[in-house]
Amino acid sequence: MFWTILIIIGVTAYAASGALVAIEAEFSFVGVFVLGLTTAFGGGTIRNLLIGAPVSALWESQTIAIVFATLAIIVLLPLKWTQHWKRWGLLFDSIGLATFALQGALTVKLVNGHLGLMLLAAMFTGLGGGMIRDLLAGKKPLALKEEIHAVLAMFCGVYVWLGWTSPLLLTLAVFIVVGIRMLAVNYGLRFMFFRFGRKEQIEN
Repeated sequence: MFWTILIIIGVTAYAASGALVAIEAEFSFVGVFVLGLTTAFGGGTIRNLLIGAPVSALWESQTIAIVFATLAIIVLLPLKWTQHWKRWGLLFDSIGLATFALQGALTVKLVNGHLGLMLLAAMFTGLGGGMIRDLLAGKKPLALKEEIHAVLAMFCGVYVWLGWTSPLLLTLAVFIVVGIRMLAVNYGLRFMFFRFGRKEQIEN
């Protein structure tokens, strides 16, 4: 039951994130649906291809219906309601990152409990859809510009590997990831050793 809830939250959040990016880029309603669907299912598709799972497993009628309903609501909203898309887009993107990264790690845990594979699955599932979305929108993928995204995805992988997979603990993980990611993006928080490394290279 909780697994289903996690999937629904993830695809809804990422579909909304893709739709809001499309609106900001002034795409047509077709573009809104394309970006929303790509963001919602892109990461899971990459993960399933890597672990040899059928991609068709992602296309459940209930999930697709929820995604289409989410996109339809956003398309029909008055434009002034979506003017603050950056704030809402970041929130939806953070929720999608957390829930999808956890899903990726949980999926691999059922097949193979190897930590390395769980980290890769968490990263590809949590970041893949957002990266494809940004590329289609003509933007530099935020996940490649800020290392915090990859670190949070790997955190989800380690979290699941440690066996903290009860509904309560997974919910806690979502709040932790969303909170840290929102703070990092809004206040420009970064890992200082990466920043110092780049600064030293420039000065040399």
